[in-house]
Amino acid sequence: MEPVLAGYGGEMSGYFGAYALVAVFLAIGVAVVAGALFVNRLLRPTRPTPEKLLTYECGVDPVGEGWAQSQVRYYVFTYLYVVFAVDAVFLFPWATVYAAPGFGMTTLVEMFLFLGFIALGIVYAWRKRVLAWT
Repeated sequence: MEPVLAGYGGEMSGYFGAYALVAVFLAIGVAVVAGALFVNRLLRPTRPTPEKLLTYECGVDPVGEGWAQSQVRYYVFTYLYVVFAVDAVFLFPWATVYAAPGFGMTTLVEMFLFLGFIALGIVYAWRKRVLAWT
């Protein structure tokens, strides 16, 4: 006898049954969040005043327009952070697999290749003077 997805109203098993279960839980989660936001909107007091509608800037009255130009350099720092975060994400699983029998030399070579690519990106950024803050 095949397992039945409880509350779904039909027989679901195997590969697509797992997806249906995930979809049902996702729909329940979205409904709970949407319901909480809706109840919050119904119960909250609404008293808009001109002071409340002003843009908040660390306790200082806003001056000028809301648009400001920023340098591209800051986005490059963001990309470099993402590179290092991805590097850390790959280092932790590698450290656990490295100790497993049969993976020693292979994983060591793969990690040095990966670190070589990361180092190449850092050298490239350094040569392009991206790492200079000013």
